Amino acid sequence: MKSRESHLVELVDDNGRALGEATVSAAHQAPGRLHRAFSVLLVDPDGRVLLQRRAEVKTRFPLRWANSCCGHPLPAEPLAEAANRRLAEELGAEPVSLTEVGVYLYYAEDPATGRVEFEYDHVLRADVPADLTLGPDPDEVAELRWVDPTRLMTEIDADPRTYAPWLGGVVSRLLRPTLPATAAATGSAAATGSDAATGDTAGSTTPSGRRVDDAAERSGGR
Repeated sequence: MKSRESHLVELVDDNGRALGEATVSAAHQAPGRLHRAFSVLLVDPDGRVLLQRRAEVKTRFPLRWANSCCGHPLPAEPLAEAANRRLAEELGAEPVSLTEVGVYLYYAEDPATGRVEFEYDHVLRADVPADLTLGPDPDEVAELRWVDPTRLMTEIDADPRTYAPWLGGVVSRLLRPTLPATAAATGSAAATGSDAATGDTAGSTTPSGRRVDDAAERSGGR
């Protein structure tokens, strides 16, 4: 795995409007800088979602179970292009059709590494066939498994430290979409859907002063 810490991310305001750019490393240093991200959920014909256990070498939340794929578009890069690039790099997946089901603005601190996640996160769904062929990169992914999303939410509530702190918020967007179903064709942000979905726990104030989901070590976070 080549380090992406020097890659650029797009800094945004609380409504997803682009403000500038920073390196991945700089954006994730405490207290964090709000930037655009995406979380992909691959869904099979039975409605199960693919989870990946993040590799031990990950700089943020290693060895936690997370959604199918996460990443950051380059500044002005279309979301679908960025997401399919990361699906190929992490999972060896062929390009898929993606639909945005919500936006999740969250803040989380990794107690193990001291890094910070402060992201305007576009949640993207892809319906995939039962015989989907994958070839995960072991430097990116430790394990894969398919799980019912409703059952997953119960498991996160019971044992949140096994999971990446953003996973509950991402899955909640899948179960209760907060945006009209739209193809994820561009990197432009939706103006709605950035608050916690119904059923998430209370928010908190981030370094920007915005009240958002405090995802650190609890269920309901991204």
